[in-house]
Amino acid sequence: MWYGWGVITLTLDDGVAEIVLDAPDRRNALALDDLNDLDAAYRRAAEAGARALVLRGEGRVFCAGRDISGVDPETDDIAGYLGAVEGLMRRMADHPAPTFAAVQGAALGVGLGLAIATDVVYVGETAKIGSPFAQLGALLDSGGHALLVERLGAHRALDLIYTGDLMSGAEAVAAGLFSRAIPDAELLAFTREQARLAASGPTQAFLASKRLVASLRDERLWSVVADETAGQEALRATADYREGFAAFQQKRRPVFRGT
Repeated sequence: MWYGWGVITLTLDDGVAEIVLDAPDRRNALALDDLNDLDAAYRRAAEAGARALVLRGEGRVFCAGRDISGVDPETDDIAGYLGAVEGLMRRMADHPAPTFAAVQGAALGVGLGLAIATDVVYVGETAKIGSPFAQLGALLDSGGHALLVERLGAHRALDLIYTGDLMSGAEAVAAGLFSRAIPDAELLAFTREQARLAASGPTQAFLASKRLVASLRDERLWSVVADETAGQEALRATADYREGFAAFQQKRRPVFRGT
């Protein structure tokens, strides 16, 4: 069975739901409407009683983050956008079945948040993970600070944030960020097979473990997400934030003044 909402699609087959970000021309970057559509897809998968779920991106990139191609920082409702991100991440984290993500290419910003909110994340060996916000004058969001500090420590987290350097999928898994690194060509087939096996397993036992893991993780995660949203809204008023967005949209190098 197939469903579609804008650039988001959902298929249901033999107890496994597969949700696809299908906007490869913009590296699966997500606008506000796309977040709402993705939320609807997760809601429909839950209603259908799928016993496992796979999230993936079409093309070479999982999700490059927010679609800012037409965003004006002067009028942007960044708090509203990130509020929708948090709502979506909470729905994903609470999904009543084991969830898996196949992450190829870049998983940045909101894309990183989608991975954080998924139970099990398999990444391609050459995937790109980190914080690209140094070139935008903006703040790492969608739970990124919680993930990087918890798994890498404060020094390495700030190193990645300050430099904008990206970790490969293999490096990210070796550092404990995600589940396993898989050769790129095998990633999707491997993820689908793990979801199929989970769908035939003891669902209630899996969900009991999922709830216990959530109880250990979620208080800190959601607190950080809220703080990131507030920080991003405050940065929106800075000259560097406006310059970062303008440079991205004009495809040039930003010139930051520290204001």
